[in-house]
Amino acid sequence: MTITAYTVSGMTCGHCVNAVSSELGKLPGVRDVQVDLATGTVTVDSETLLDDSAVAAAVDEAGYQVVTTP
Repeated sequence: MTITAYTVSGMTCGHCVNAVSSELGKLPGVRDVQVDLATGTVTVDSETLLDDSAVAAAVDEAGYQVVTTP
């Protein structure tokens, strides 16, 4: 199990949270996604370490941007 936190910009509401969670949840090996809307922190629980570019692409697909990666 690997837990990784990312900072995502542009999220302002529950719809934003759902969009980001849904896209990240489609990545292979992702078990859970938690979003702290107030801080923009997205915590991903995955079976193995995720490729940062794949995470950034999934967040971009949802309409947002990863501003910091681990």
